[in-house]
Amino acid sequence: MSPSSPTEFDIIFAGGGATACVVAGRLAACDSSLKILVLEAGEHTLDKPAHVQPYQYAFHIAPTSTTLTFNFANPSPRLNGRALIVTSGRSVGGGSTINFGSYTRPPASDYDDWAVEGWESRNLIPLMKKLETYEVQPGRPTHGYTGPIKVSPGGHKLGICEEFIRVGTTYHKRPYSDDTDDLETCNTYSAIYCGSYSCVKRYIDGTTGKRSDAAHCYIYNQAQNPNLQIWVGKRVTRVIFEDKRAVGIEFTNDPVSRPDADRSLSTVKASKLVVVSAGAFGSPAILERSGIGAEAVLKRCGIKPLVSLPGVGENYADHNAVSVPYLAADEAITMDPLWRREESVTKNALAQWTSNGKSLIASNGADAKIKWRPDGDELKAMGSAFQPRWNEFFRDRPDKCVSIFSLIAGYVGPLVGTLPPRNYMMAVYFTLYPASAGSMHIKVDANGKEALDFTPGFLDDPSDIVPINFAYKKMREIYRRMPSYRGELAEAHPKFPEGSAAACGEASGPVDLNAPDIVYTAEDDEAIEKYHRDCVQTTWHSLGTCAMKPQAEQGVVDARLNVYGVTNLKIADMSIVPKNVGTNTYSTALLIGEKAAMIIAEELGIDFDV
Repeated sequence: MSPSSPTEFDIIFAGGGATACVVAGRLAACDSSLKILVLEAGEHTLDKPAHVQPYQYAFHIAPTSTTLTFNFANPSPRLNGRALIVTSGRSVGGGSTINFGSYTRPPASDYDDWAVEGWESRNLIPLMKKLETYEVQPGRPTHGYTGPIKVSPGGHKLGICEEFIRVGTTYHKRPYSDDTDDLETCNTYSAIYCGSYSCVKRYIDGTTGKRSDAAHCYIYNQAQNPNLQIWVGKRVTRVIFEDKRAVGIEFTNDPVSRPDADRSLSTVKASKLVVVSAGAFGSPAILERSGIGAEAVLKRCGIKPLVSLPGVGENYADHNAVSVPYLAADEAITMDPLWRREESVTKNALAQWTSNGKSLIASNGADAKIKWRPDGDELKAMGSAFQPRWNEFFRDRPDKCVSIFSLIAGYVGPLVGTLPPRNYMMAVYFTLYPASAGSMHIKVDANGKEALDFTPGFLDDPSDIVPINFAYKKMREIYRRMPSYRGELAEAHPKFPEGSAAACGEASGPVDLNAPDIVYTAEDDEAIEKYHRDCVQTTWHSLGTCAMKPQAEQGVVDARLNVYGVTNLKIADMSIVPKNVGTNTYSTALLIGEKAAMIIAEELGIDFDV
């Protein structure tokens, strides 16, 4: 699977992320005579500890990471003038090799909401089952038990996360469920609200304790097939066309992966199909460099237009995330010693993991979550600004949750390496269906070089910040009642006015379960909102920039993933998603890969029986 001399293949994938690995792997398994090439800007991940050991995800999000592409946004007044940085995976397997590894799936109705023929949930659920081996509970009708992707609880159960569940089911008065990822469960006893506390499952092989990523599960297990090739360190510049038929790819050496290599352009031909699979940032950029996009964008970049397709780069969506650190008891078990790279702790954990696949090496520190939907009292407390959005989108859809609340047992974030060596825990909350949308295009900067014209749109709609502000207060009340609570890491919380009842700091222990909630003043609320506008971040769930919609509605691809206006060119990645999904998006990326493989196999006359 290494580069050789061929200059022509049957199918070329421009990008080697999670979805591309699924499609290429499935097609190769169906017909090993197919000559398939995957071009990837990043490096190989095969058997590398940094990718197969689940706990190491924390190291990939460092500012110096080479397994991420850093996409710099335009400054936003809604973020107090801040320029957001949104990262995306850059390695064989993409985000699946470096993400947190939390297993979540959206409600089935999310796919029905796309209103795309062939992509209804009834057609997709068999593929969701096909792709996974669900090692958690047997006999669940919406889960699969023979697929390549392993789903398990991981290698260690953290008591601090059990505290989160106990407080959540008592103080927060939400029921417990052992499966909130059955495509419908939200509330177990009332249509007024949903939000069942549940133990988190992970994309981890329960036997080996290794990450279950798309590269290892679909591509690297076919190393014996010389017709499936992966060329790493290659940056795709554009699609090559004859008239309006895609016939190949132009590429160069990637400047990050191959900093000392020349930048000369090379080409490789595709006799059957070109599949652009470079993600929500890479795919629209490749199309625009190829002359496909809005005329104004192409003109300002000096690119000769091939097809006017104004939807390219529009419809950008993500989930809005905040991670808030708390102090944890000395006796609590957290990921902190591993993430601080403490030698003796890491050595012992690795020895156990190597022996039986267990220990915190096979953990992400996030054992518990709630898919949260407000009840009547919470809606009232959130005020009128959220009510129109609630009435329009959520009220009559009891399976749609507003946000996911999750606990991480340990500190992961920008202050790593500067904090005192003690135990921490993080309150993580992210909204699932923000109303705001953005865009992602290429431009030419002042030096005449290509750059991004990226507007995330975070918090542009005034309703989007309301549940985020509420989540801070609710999660703080939950944490204050957990036995391991020892206060807030004040420097990473809102800056409340002097004398505020909401003031943050170290504590000797939790408050009583029945203690009154903190009463926030108008000035406190202003501090919380400023804090969120200053620090809200991506959830690494970028999607939508080559949307699968009618062309008249700014669509870019049709239901069979064909790019409008040209032939022999498809897109298969998260950029095709027309409407947001209420989940960590790895599950949807895998699903798109399975569906795309079916479509392509059918069109090529291949018996698709894997």
